Amino acid sequence: MPYGSVAELPAPVRAHLPNAAQEIYREAFNSAWEQYAGRADREAVAHKVAWTAVKRRFRKRGERWVGK
Repeated sequence: MPYGSVAELPAPVRAHLPNAAQEIYREAFNSAWEQYAGRADREAVAHKVAWTAVKRRFRKRGERWVGK
């Protein structure tokens, strides 16, 4: 279930990440979704890949995610 826009992302992602990080998450998730098409745990892996991509460019400071 790739995401067509950031508005379709899970509510916790939209609520906690800034817009730029949401776009990174969406692009990484969609790419991983395609890459891991044959795996039974495809969705879980795609979410992990997406969070890893966000953490490369953003870090959590208190309750907020900020650019590195």
